[in-house]
Amino acid sequence: MFEPIPIRYLLFFVLYGGAAVVSAVLCLYLLLRRGNAFSAHTTPPLALRRWAAAFYGIGALGHVWWLLFYIFFREEHSAAFVVVVVLDSVTLLVTIFGTLLAMLQDRKRPFWPIALSTVPIVILGALQIARPATDFLTPCIVYMLAVYVLFTLYVVVAVRQYGRWLRENYADLEHKEVRFSLALIIMLLLAVMVYESASDDPSFLLIRIVDLVMFGLLLWRVETLPTLTPNSSPKAEEGEYAQEQEAADEVSAPLSLRRGPGDEAIEQLLTEHCVQMQLYLQHDLTLASFSTAVGVNRTYLSQYFSRLGLNYNTYINGLRIDHFIRLYREAVASNRHFTVMQLTQDSGFRSYSTFSSAFKQRMGQSLRAWMRETSD
Repeated sequence: MFEPIPIRYLLFFVLYGGAAVVSAVLCLYLLLRRGNAFSAHTTPPLALRRWAAAFYGIGALGHVWWLLFYIFFREEHSAAFVVVVVLDSVTLLVTIFGTLLAMLQDRKRPFWPIALSTVPIVILGALQIARPATDFLTPCIVYMLAVYVLFTLYVVVAVRQYGRWLRENYADLEHKEVRFSLALIIMLLLAVMVYESASDDPSFLLIRIVDLVMFGLLLWRVETLPTLTPNSSPKAEEGEYAQEQEAADEVSAPLSLRRGPGDEAIEQLLTEHCVQMQLYLQHDLTLASFSTAVGVNRTYLSQYFSRLGLNYNTYINGLRIDHFIRLYREAVASNRHFTVMQLTQDSGFRSYSTFSSAFKQRMGQSLRAWMRETSD
């Protein structure tokens, strides 16, 4: 009679096979489906979809070649084991950080350092195959961990730069920021690296669960991140594109503002075209479109906001908060029924969480505390 298979082994193979199937399906979905099944009105960056598809594809292939290894070889000191380890390390490193960098749309960042960092891994793997008596895999693993740490730190800095660029150029940040998802993805990747260094069954089960969580999180971020235009980033405005943009700005700017406009002139134009016309109530108002509507070169606007200690996002949200306060006081004075959510939407905010954060930043207290203090 056959001995029953332990439950933990069954669970492991179910999760292992499930992760492989899920990653393969997600890869095909991103490559073949043109529409967006999660956010119909969002068009994600094409480069991000392709990088994410590559990551999912490598995830599926990784499950396959490790399974084949344990079926046909099993020997962890063989050349086949070294090949699988190197292949896994190189492909995951490239696709992981390629995907993370593709999320950042403020400017195009160089990819060659990531590709170059994989060369020592390949060399150490080749030395291990050529001289199996010498341990080259340990320094290879140490080097790979160091590369992950360095690139993780680089991504953190790049995300901060990206967030700064968003606030300088976009009035609405809903679904545009990537800090939360990137932080979780980096944490999950580090967890996988820790689990891979262990050999007990619970660790392997946790790896599969982490895989599935990471796949779902990445898919959500890919499908909800809109395509943005880096038309206000100095790094993006180099060469011929920068000359075209500067020429367009000069045409759209009034003659009196072409040669270092004074703050009074800009304030007057902002009052006339933004405050009085309530331009700040428009959604997805970029600095480029805003500067065209106001009639001021966007470089001058950025410098003007900087002199005030603001950025574009803070300026627009400040006007929206003032608008909310006016609506609130008018509703209270007239004893008219209202909801805070409705007043929030009427003030130009798409989500209450964004409004709440902006309100606290501007007023120095939460909305609840302000309302309680106002009613006293």
